Amino acid sequence: MISRKSLYAAILAATLGLVGAPAQAVVPNPVLYLTFIENYTANGQNFTRYRYDVFNKASYTADMFAAAPGLPPCGNNHNASRSWVDFFDQGGHRLYGFCALGNPNDLGQIWFSLPEGQVPPSYVYIEINDRQTNTKYRSNLADTVM
Repeated sequence: MISRKSLYAAILAATLGLVGAPAQAVVPNPVLYLTFIENYTANGQNFTRYRYDVFNKASYTADMFAAAPGLPPCGNNHNASRSWVDFFDQGGHRLYGFCALGNPNDLGQIWFSLPEGQVPPSYVYIEINDRQTNTKYRSNLADTVM
């Protein structure tokens, strides 16, 4: 589990960004935290998956994750979602991404994986890229250890 101190700090940081905000809807930065770590095998290779949730996922609207066939595709997926989510290590190196999340609740099931035995980065963050508005929402740095 994420330490209470880390979670409180992330919530406080997200909240402070909203002080004095206008009455219009404000989209906050995501508050990312590790939920669990699991080992699995795929195609004969062993991996470790790091699963995360976004504490404030309910702050995002469903239309941010609706299919957006009018925007560039994600590979062969011409109905990729309007917003894409990418994981980065603390140095800004992209680890993994999601281009077809269907709704904000899917932010509760995001992950990245590494070959089993590979040391993970100390911290990771996500960026939610709203491709329609060309706006990026960057999360806090989240732990990779329980």
